[in-house]
Amino acid sequence: MRHGRAWLGPVVVASLLGSLGTAVLAAISGARSSWSWGAGIDLGVEVVGVGRVMVVLVPLVAVVVVSFAASSMRDDEALARLLALLAAFVAAMELLVMAADFLTLLIGWELVGAASWSLISHDWRNAQAPMSAKEAFVTTRFGDLGLYVAAGAAFASVGTFQFADLAAGPNDRWLAIVAGGVVLAAAAKSAQLPFSPWLFSAMAGPTPVSALLHSATMVAAGAYALIRLEPILSAVSWFGPLVVGLGLSTALAGGVVAFAQSDLKRALAGSTSAQYGLMLVATGAGFTAAGMGQLTAHAFFKALLFLGAGVALHGGGTLDLAKLRLGSSLPTVALLFGVGAAGLAAVPPLGAAFTKEAVLAAAFESGVWVGSGVVVAGLLSVLYAARLHVLAYGRGPVLDIEVGPHPVEVWALAVLAVFTLALSAIWLPGGKELVSELTGADLPAGQTWELTVSVLSVVVGFVVVWLLWRRNSLLSGGLPSRIRGFLANWWGIPGLTRRAVVDPLIKLSNRLAEGDGSVIDALVRAIAGSVVGVSHRLRDLVEILVDRVVDGVGGGTILTATGSQKFDDDAVDATVEAIGAGIRFGGDQTRRSQTGMAHHYYTLLVGGSVVLFIVAAIWR
Repeated sequence: MRHGRAWLGPVVVASLLGSLGTAVLAAISGARSSWSWGAGIDLGVEVVGVGRVMVVLVPLVAVVVVSFAASSMRDDEALARLLALLAAFVAAMELLVMAADFLTLLIGWELVGAASWSLISHDWRNAQAPMSAKEAFVTTRFGDLGLYVAAGAAFASVGTFQFADLAAGPNDRWLAIVAGGVVLAAAAKSAQLPFSPWLFSAMAGPTPVSALLHSATMVAAGAYALIRLEPILSAVSWFGPLVVGLGLSTALAGGVVAFAQSDLKRALAGSTSAQYGLMLVATGAGFTAAGMGQLTAHAFFKALLFLGAGVALHGGGTLDLAKLRLGSSLPTVALLFGVGAAGLAAVPPLGAAFTKEAVLAAAFESGVWVGSGVVVAGLLSVLYAARLHVLAYGRGPVLDIEVGPHPVEVWALAVLAVFTLALSAIWLPGGKELVSELTGADLPAGQTWELTVSVLSVVVGFVVVWLLWRRNSLLSGGLPSRIRGFLANWWGIPGLTRRAVVDPLIKLSNRLAEGDGSVIDALVRAIAGSVVGVSHRLRDLVEILVDRVVDGVGGGTILTATGSQKFDDDAVDATVEAIGAGIRFGGDQTRRSQTGMAHHYYTLLVGGSVVLFIVAAIWR
């Protein structure tokens, strides 16, 4: 059994490597395919535009994360189930990425949601895990309704679900409905305000699940859908400003959450919302290449950071930032985690810094206030990234690590760190053109002063973190505990949502249930009771009638049998006995005539002849 389990990881990783090779070929060739399901209903896939990057990025990150999972969770009894679900998760995301129409997109969208629910509730014996998975699933499902509305509006407008047909030009009203539905679905999936808190619920899943979910699959799906459809939906006048406003507000709010959180994974979750907010800012500004570049860089360093958090949990036994400081105990992991933190902070010359500069330039193209907001969001990213690294993997006492990282786990972190560092090559001449060619869109023309401001924000962020560390207030961030708790818990959104939406809905449901019980159910119960009563009366009546008929028939039968017996005894038997007696008498008398004397016979002969003579005379 153990021998068979040892092959699970290599088999799944090999299958993902096969998917990666196929994805590379599809991206190079621009593969397309479709299958007709009926009149106007075609399921289509194509690898074009930003899809060429995303279709490779998903299995590339997944290979590393699944390798880590197969090693770190090798003693998990449900390892086969976990790895199979991770592979299915990747397959569903690949279908979503390649979708060429709303129907295929919906299928991939739903499969990604279902797979994430199963993965988050992997530890189902812990009652909290299924509850958290349900909360995350229901929240994103609410947003999914928007995609159904968008698909329906697209079909009503052009008679098909194809993106290409939608781009041909439906009227503004239908396109506005499609845009609204897509924005709602993307906001929920990518944890934008006010849906962001569901990411905390998703933390109930294993760390590798969080790494894949945050970097290249579930959360990335919303931002990718907006980037993919932006060329079509940008025709709606309010689409761009709405997406920019949504992304910027989430980038700022999520940044504060990440800075105030004292739980490592939750802090990373807050930074995920903030980083996807930056992608939405670039997309709403019309620069999808900048948004896709940020998504790509984020996928590598965020997977690296989450896997580093997994090592911290196994080694330190906690994710509480007040109890970690594992840098002296796990120096190699601390170094690799630092590469991820530097990517999160967008420290030049990392590729993440290049993509953040592109987002900043796109934001200033949209407006000064938007650009200023992105500068603040960038400063926040430096603050929370540096704080996380110092508190989680900063220098501290050498601890007796309970479970040290397996070499495969360290290699997985190293590979992601190499990817993060390798993206730095896009700073080289020709890098900008390469990004534009791969994504099929142009990058904004950034200004020198924008880069200067961005670099200064990085410096200011590190100085602030150093000052807080010197004052021994880095954990609290210099904030009062009550305010920090409020900010860390998503600005009270969960409580507000509970009071404004959940509690009223529960009360309404209870009232409806009471009304249902006291009116509708009472009526049904009354009707049912009446029917039962009538049924019982009919049953009693039938029983009485049947019993009487049966008794009557039985009594008649008994009387008939008794009469028949009496008639048989008194008439038939008596007649038979009388006939028998007469025959016996005749026989006796006849026997007496057999005397053997001749004169007796002559007398009988004469008497008989006389009788015959008289009968013949009378007959004549």
